[in-house]
Amino acid sequence: MGTIDSDLYRGITDFAHDTPSWFQHLMEVWTELGLLLFAVLFVVAWWRTRGSDPRAFAVAVLAPLGTAVAYVVSEVVKSGIDEERPCRAVSGALPSLIDCPVYGDWSFPSNHATIAAAAAVGLALAWPKVGWLTVPMAILMAFSRVFVGVHYPHDVAAGLLLGTLVAFLVVRLLTRPGARVTEAMRGSGNGLVRWFAGPGPAAAGYASAPGARSRRGSHRR
Repeated sequence: MGTIDSDLYRGITDFAHDTPSWFQHLMEVWTELGLLLFAVLFVVAWWRTRGSDPRAFAVAVLAPLGTAVAYVVSEVVKSGIDEERPCRAVSGALPSLIDCPVYGDWSFPSNHATIAAAAAVGLALAWPKVGWLTVPMAILMAFSRVFVGVHYPHDVAAGLLLGTLVAFLVVRLLTRPGARVTEAMRGSGNGLVRWFAGPGPAAAGYASAPGARSRRGSHRR
């Protein structure tokens, strides 16, 4: 498996060096830009569920939490395996397109792939319609880490599996208690907490009810 993986790594990095310079630069940027785009989608998912039922809001908030947990798990695994980066370990490979990480910044699993998969799955659970976008984003980000020469293919494959599993478990296990916390936040006396959690469908429905405005007006009189 080690020989096969090294051969695949050399094949991908050889291909990377044969691509146009603009494409190489695009892949270099994507390894970091993808993380920023996921962060933006997290904010949008949170905002669009502020008026939703508590479970939907809880899933939207748990998506970035699951991503953070996946990153921590990845770091723990990485510190215990101590796999050298392929840009130093694979003989006969072309130089990596970006600087090879320093010694001690181990290779397995890929943190980028783990974070990308966790974010993609969390967002797909919170906002199913964006799954068609987030899943390809995660796969492309994982591939880009091999493309630029800093990870083996098995590093990113393991990262994708790890991120998917952790995000799914965090969301599924914590959605019910998260919904209860959401309801408590929406009834809180703290205005900032209520703003973060949103009014919820019941409050929104009351505010828009035909008689609500007249009842409020009668109180003012």
